[in-house]
Amino acid sequence: MTNAGLTLSLHQCELPLKHPFTISRSTITTQPTVIVQLSDGTRHGFGEATTNDYYGMTLDRIVAAVESVRTQIESVTNLDPVELWEQLSRLLPEDPFALCAIDQAAYDLWGKQNGAAVYELWNLQTNQVPVSNFTIGIDTVENMIAKLNEVPDWPVYKIKLGTSDDLRIIAELRRHTEAVFRVDANCGWGVDETIANARQLQEMNVEFIEQPLPAEDVEGSFRVHEQSVLPIIADESCITEADVAGCKGRFHGINIKLVKCGGLTPARRMIDHARQLELRVMVGCMTESTVGISAIAQLLPLLDYVDMDGAELLAEDIARGVRVERGVCQYPNLPGTGVELLSTA
Repeated sequence: MTNAGLTLSLHQCELPLKHPFTISRSTITTQPTVIVQLSDGTRHGFGEATTNDYYGMTLDRIVAAVESVRTQIESVTNLDPVELWEQLSRLLPEDPFALCAIDQAAYDLWGKQNGAAVYELWNLQTNQVPVSNFTIGIDTVENMIAKLNEVPDWPVYKIKLGTSDDLRIIAELRRHTEAVFRVDANCGWGVDETIANARQLQEMNVEFIEQPLPAEDVEGSFRVHEQSVLPIIADESCITEADVAGCKGRFHGINIKLVKCGGLTPARRMIDHARQLELRVMVGCMTESTVGISAIAQLLPLLDYVDMDGAELLAEDIARGVRVERGVCQYPNLPGTGVELLSTA
């Protein structure tokens, strides 16, 4: 759709969490995030990129990267998200988080310009989509049980591990729910530990283990893939499109994060590539607001698993759009990704 050019705006926000969120390498109580807004004069598209210390993505870096391509963005008069991504990816090869926020905003605006949800414009149906897990961060066993009991009706929980007491944590949590568990060690285990843990976790209705080994332990990942009785899903070992091929024979599936790969455009290609390699496909979140979660929701019909509970972990959201209720995605009757910004305070 032709327009007089786009206007780029940026919003920097602090997302407060309901509880401190701990994984094997860090704890956060608030999540800084950048919202990219693209406007054509009458409609507004929104995209998001959270900060991440592990990948060196600070607010300043994300903002600077977006600002560096302002001229190219604001010169667009006929928005095609794929064409825009291809152009900007050559200019931002080391800044996928910024690229992701722009890409999400472009799709949201594109959908609003065309009067349909993004998934509809992709000819996808949402009548059969996977349910999302709810994530329980590392804490004392008592606090993890309390967090689980705060949201007792979810069909799947992802339990963050990487402690000296991991098996007892799962055993204790299992006493409080019959829901499916997924386990995410965030690179916190070794090879023999993973293989041994998998045997016991299988008996406690754990569906799969996500990224048990450090990403650099390539040789170990072949052993784990061969000997684990549970599926192993790559996260830190599968960041970009170029990483998908190397997961064959090392993992049973991949977890795609939009900020890490650069947005919806490369994520769709990663999904296609993974399918060709007979890998299972998951998309995960990074404690985004409803802006980022609504973008993830457009991919649901293409996925085996999804982790899109980010907005549910927040004490206060900054947008409305897609909602996740007890794991079930509720789409708004709105075009684009369905996002409306509420506040940027």
